[in-house]
Amino acid sequence: MSDGMTDDATGAADGPHGGTDPVLSLSGVDSGYGEVQVLDDCSVRLDPGEIVCLVGPNGAGKSTVLKTAFGMLSPWTGTVEYHGRDIGGMAPEEIVREGIGYVPQTDNVFGSLTIEENLRMGGVAREGGLDEVIAELYDRFPIVDEKRNAKARTLSGGQRQVLAFARALVMEPDVLLIDEPSAGLAPNTADDVFEDVQAVNDMDTAILMVEQNVTKGLGISDRGYVLDQGTVRFEGAPEELLADDEVSQLYLGG
Repeated sequence: MSDGMTDDATGAADGPHGGTDPVLSLSGVDSGYGEVQVLDDCSVRLDPGEIVCLVGPNGAGKSTVLKTAFGMLSPWTGTVEYHGRDIGGMAPEEIVREGIGYVPQTDNVFGSLTIEENLRMGGVAREGGLDEVIAELYDRFPIVDEKRNAKARTLSGGQRQVLAFARALVMEPDVLLIDEPSAGLAPNTADDVFEDVQAVNDMDTAILMVEQNVTKGLGISDRGYVLDQGTVRFEGAPEELLADDEVSQLYLGG
């Protein structure tokens, strides 16, 4: 957990982390869509075993961070590194093989396929061991096991998110990018999904997550970043971010 809160992006990728090498880092990244710039000198890091939450107003660039890290967008400037290796601009299918998974906010499962078929689709790039890893995921997520022969479109919103997590984990990534896991879910269901996020983290998977439910998202995280206009405005421990009046009033709806 971070030892203090910073109020700008400077050093966000080099913060007080005791010399730990990050599993994933974006440093000084500019990125966007077409000619529209979204990220502006954005620096974010994820250390081994962490849950890090990106929060901020709509349009701040939170989802763009994930898409740039996953190769859906190429950084215009700056670097994206995975275990110290530059992966900026690498194709998403190559990034999956490297060890990074991605769960988008929507369209994250195949509704016409069964749970079992979804999991097997998630492992098409594996060279072996697919049956074993699927069996482990059934053990980890009982609701997926119970409904393994059901079509994904018949699942509730919370169950669909669990399937999306499991599908991304078939490749056994050590980094998982998750975009708005509680979006559109009832509060009780959202609480269950946050527990599932923690269960994924317990599988030695570091998580970089975007979440609009600031209190809940930061509540399960080791650190948080507050983004605004494509750059990091604040970084720190969740309790420090939530307690800071300026952060709360300007960015967190306090």
